[in-house]
Amino acid sequence: MYLTSEEEKMYQGQYGPAVQKSMEILVALGDIYQAEKMVEITSAQISGVSYKTIGDAGLEFLEEMAQSARVRVPSTLNPAGVDLDHWQELGFSKEFTKRQLRIVAAYQKMGITTTCTCTPYLASNLPILGSHIAWSESSAVCYANSVIGARTNREGGPGALSAAICGRTPLYGYHLESGRKASTVVEVKTELKGADFGALGYLVGKEVGGGVPYFQMINKPGPNDLKSLGASLASSGSVALYHVQDITPEYHLAMRGLEVGDVELMTVEESDIREVREKLSSSPRKPDLICLGCPHASLDEVGEVASLLNGKNLDNDLWVCTSILVKAAADRMGYTDAIEKAGGKVVTDTCMVVAPIEELDYQVIGVNSAKAAIYVPSMCGLEVVYDDLENLLYFK
Repeated sequence: MYLTSEEEKMYQGQYGPAVQKSMEILVALGDIYQAEKMVEITSAQISGVSYKTIGDAGLEFLEEMAQSARVRVPSTLNPAGVDLDHWQELGFSKEFTKRQLRIVAAYQKMGITTTCTCTPYLASNLPILGSHIAWSESSAVCYANSVIGARTNREGGPGALSAAICGRTPLYGYHLESGRKASTVVEVKTELKGADFGALGYLVGKEVGGGVPYFQMINKPGPNDLKSLGASLASSGSVALYHVQDITPEYHLAMRGLEVGDVELMTVEESDIREVREKLSSSPRKPDLICLGCPHASLDEVGEVASLLNGKNLDNDLWVCTSILVKAAADRMGYTDAIEKAGGKVVTDTCMVVAPIEELDYQVIGVNSAKAAIYVPSMCGLEVVYDDLENLLYFK
């Protein structure tokens, strides 16, 4: 693998042990995937933030790295295990939170922005078309590659952190034109709305695995629909890039140079979507907690919730999970106040997947996210009801 003189200095330890260790990780990754060289990146997004997922071993590693490591490019964090400001009123334990705050502090010491969100593109980390980045949250990777047209592989937490510290990542996979071609054409023969997009992603992700689907849709999806679609594609499969005809920025390049037989064909009917929606619910019971924002809610989505709750009183608990920056805008718009008056909470920094909600007094979680419906039962041991937002809310 070719290294520039600057990269050689990193690899040989001339910038200290943290940079050397990071470059060794990147070179190892490059060797595994047969990358010919490194490419400079413009930003990083780093997972491995929740104490629930990385534990004491991860905490010790990060505190050791923070002694000397500093990032070279703008970098942000994935969600933590608690709302960093309001953890106590949500019921999270002091013991868990203490360790969680140490993790965030270690990242902050390395110069990483501690906004703690899975939608960094809505919270200051917005790459441009064609830029090379190193992101690790699967839904954010899918959105960046597909909707923005930036270029990143599905990095692991250590790989993304190493890339942030060195400002480089191995040039392979989705960083190359050859890695961004369509592998399956998906003809969607029904109009979609709301939770249908997550159901579509679940169905297609199961079928294509790590492939690149090319969607032909009847109706035009919006940014929030594409966010939901990508999150479920990345959860049921390992999709990191998809194209939507006439919508996403690289759809016109996705089929270029391909021969007949290079691309698989898949058809999705209304009955397929209906079947998946039913499958994603694991309980017939009324949810006692509604968790929205997986991936983290946009300002439009927070506003939609506020509109539905205006003047009403909830009969189940509600968390609307988002970034601290989106919440600040929601505060100013009056959305937070409307949600809180109805009995809900706008929660920042965390989500229902990486927070220890299994330690709280809930049994059934209502979600409009297929990604959450996939992960909550396995990661939290709780049942889920998957449906459109308006069908999940109960009022007194």
